[in-house]
Amino acid sequence: MAVFTEVGLVEAEGLARRVGLGAVKALKPITAGIENTNYFLSTERGEYVLTLFERLGFEQLPFYLHLMQHLKQRGIPVPGPQADAQGEILHRLAGKPAAIVDRLPGGHALAPAAAHCEQVGAMLARMHLAGASYPRQQPNLRGLPWWDATVPLVRPFLSADQRALIDTELDFQHELAASASDAALPRGPVHADLFRDNVMFVTRPDGLPELSGFFDFYFAGVDRLAFDIAVCLNDWCIDLPTGRLVEDRATAFVSAYEAVRPLTGDERRLLPALMRAAALRFWVSRLWDHHLPREASTLVPHDPAHFERVLRQRVALPWHPLPS
Repeated sequence: MAVFTEVGLVEAEGLARRVGLGAVKALKPITAGIENTNYFLSTERGEYVLTLFERLGFEQLPFYLHLMQHLKQRGIPVPGPQADAQGEILHRLAGKPAAIVDRLPGGHALAPAAAHCEQVGAMLARMHLAGASYPRQQPNLRGLPWWDATVPLVRPFLSADQRALIDTELDFQHELAASASDAALPRGPVHADLFRDNVMFVTRPDGLPELSGFFDFYFAGVDRLAFDIAVCLNDWCIDLPTGRLVEDRATAFVSAYEAVRPLTGDERRLLPALMRAAALRFWVSRLWDHHLPREASTLVPHDPAHFERVLRQRVALPWHPLPS
């Protein structure tokens, strides 16, 4: 969510009025993240997020925006895209595809406890069930074909040890993808990027946290549902300095998920391999962003070493959830 495209107040207000939000009271750039240009947008009607898409095109974006609309209509707390008088939720601003979505209340749980993990796991399962009726199809654009295309671009920046790790893991993931067990895994729309900073919590009157929503669906796609679980376990349920899995949080997450949607036998058996896949995916993307960055007025790429550590941990110490 770096700022790649500068947007003025007049431009933002033109779009805000077009979707019926009235006059703009404030426009503030969001400097976190690295994919799109984002602004907090305050209008007469409330608080929103304005996004200009820097990599995704008009042909890809309907999948994400209509998925958010689909989920929200089914009670999943996600930002709702704002439509114009013709019902269009994908717009154009400053020559780029753009959208305005609701701003979710609350804040991030950047040091989550088991209680946070339980709520995310349960809501992820609800999201997967709600997404089963979503009719649009689009693959996870950061899946295996993207890894194959991107690894050769980043290999020159790696040490011999790192090249050996990334090559071995890519071979392993090809074997997994070619297996009958992988083909049997339940598939559907996945978020594919549900990190701690893409979930919001509010504080209840009794002082306990309550999940208030998932956002940033712009890496979503149709993939193995268990890949979404693996992405979450690698972020919500680890010790950040070492990448080590924190088993009480991981158990809380999976148990809460299974209380809503029980895992199949193949999902349980292949979860350690999918956790490796999730670690590889984010190591490759962070290597790409770090070594081949785009120009932006505010851009701070994430440290790729973090997901290298996570991948090494997942290879050395595979984790299987215990039967419920």
